[in-house]
Amino acid sequence: MTPSAARRLKPSHSRTRKDVIAGGIMIAAIILFVGTGGSVLSDFVLQMQGIGNTDNVMVAALLLNIALIIFGWRRYRELMCEMGERIAAEDRANQLAVTDPLTGLNNRRAVTERTAELFMAARKAGRQIAFLMLDLDDFKRINDLYGHDAGDAVLKEVAARMQDVAPGDALLARLGGDEFGCVFLYDREHPKTVEALAAQLIETVARPARHDNIEFDLTTSVGISVSDSGAESVEMLMRRADIAMYAAKRLGKDRLAWFEPGMEEELRARNEVELAMRRGIPLGEFLPYFEPQIDLATGELVGFEMLARWLHEGLIVEPDTFIGIAEESALIESLSFSIMEQAFVEARAWPAHVTLSVNISPVQLRDPWLAQKIVKLLTETGFPPHRLEVEITESSLFENLALAQTIVASLKNQGIRVALDDFGTGYSSLAHLRALPFDRIKIDKSFVLSLAESSDSRAIVKAIIGLGESLGLPVTAEGLELASIADTVRDMGAHRGQGYGYGRPVGVDGARKLLADHGMPIVTDAQRETAASSDAQDRETPRRIAG
Repeated sequence: MTPSAARRLKPSHSRTRKDVIAGGIMIAAIILFVGTGGSVLSDFVLQMQGIGNTDNVMVAALLLNIALIIFGWRRYRELMCEMGERIAAEDRANQLAVTDPLTGLNNRRAVTERTAELFMAARKAGRQIAFLMLDLDDFKRINDLYGHDAGDAVLKEVAARMQDVAPGDALLARLGGDEFGCVFLYDREHPKTVEALAAQLIETVARPARHDNIEFDLTTSVGISVSDSGAESVEMLMRRADIAMYAAKRLGKDRLAWFEPGMEEELRARNEVELAMRRGIPLGEFLPYFEPQIDLATGELVGFEMLARWLHEGLIVEPDTFIGIAEESALIESLSFSIMEQAFVEARAWPAHVTLSVNISPVQLRDPWLAQKIVKLLTETGFPPHRLEVEITESSLFENLALAQTIVASLKNQGIRVALDDFGTGYSSLAHLRALPFDRIKIDKSFVLSLAESSDSRAIVKAIIGLGESLGLPVTAEGLELASIADTVRDMGAHRGQGYGYGRPVGVDGARKLLADHGMPIVTDAQRETAASSDAQDRETPRRIAG
């Protein structure tokens, strides 16, 4: 047993006491055997030869000594085996404490401790430390759609690919979930080696992975921090790499980003917005706003598109400030359904032919139960399904077209119409129109806004409207700000239009006023209750007079 192993072994107090007693008995037995064994044995031999007599008490004592020595030796062997097993168990426990059991890589605790050792080695060698933080993009989708066995297989495959690419002296770790780390030393004179390794890791992770005959397309976002940028501790190095990694995700994923000082302040501001949103959603701070949709042939108000606004500390906050954060922080579902519920309750008092359009986030389109949740909300609020139009952006269809087909089919089975929003901005528009039974096409406003200045935009708009006509799909043009542009898209064949030329998005009161201005005053639930109460009183009055 090595000294280090002996130091690691810490037996209990009672066990130590028993071992000491057993050891003492064995030593006493050996001493007694040495003191009496010689004379007793010689007397015993003489007795066997017929010469003299042997003291039976001494013989018994000798036999007892021999038994005690045998007992002590066996106890010593058992103790050595037990100590060996305990040392091996402790070694296994120590190994498990610093190793990720799924991938075999270091875990967060190990990478923290060993990166601290690298700091000392770097100072002695005059080198620098680079920390690469990798996070798989949209990994949760794999677990949700194919199960955790598939997710675990993907994680093990990624770990193996990292080991193939990383330098032999690099420290690789699974930091938790689908987050990995790669730490290594590099020379200050060759900083490009850091970015080269990050790019190589991105490339190797991006190769398709297979499990149970299912092929997964993987991408990863990488954040880079280095010790010569002022990171003086392991914690700071890891935090900066983590901040840079999230910056890479916000830039579009499947890329790398170096830590920059401004990122920390940006993250702090983002976290403040997220915290305020978590508080504001249940308080009803997020409100539906309504953008009017006009029949281009008649000028009649035929519908509204629901948009989100945040009434925070007395100010109206535009969606560009919070929608991205809501999608990243998994708040988008509660935010969206909170606003939809308010909009449905309001819109059920509108005239029966006035429709309501709602946008669905690409993040929400990953939820297999999305259609059922929308139908449940319609039932609870009493808003007719046939007056609802769900808008799906073309870019959101790339992730999982099969799931999108299921969701769209479920919505249409309930009488809900589905529109393809921002048409023309994707890469496979025709394929999506063939694969999904849309009820409407919406032309992206970027083409409409540049219609007068760009012949290309004019040609695209005309082609989209022609495509809609050939497929029997009505077309809505967004971004109509000038009457001349509205006339142009109407002459081309567009059916509906919306944009600031017809009015900016307005709140509940503004929507009611717009309806009234178009000769469609509404009667709210509160007004119906008041009228019903008044009628009841009117009916009761004659009875009292007659009485």
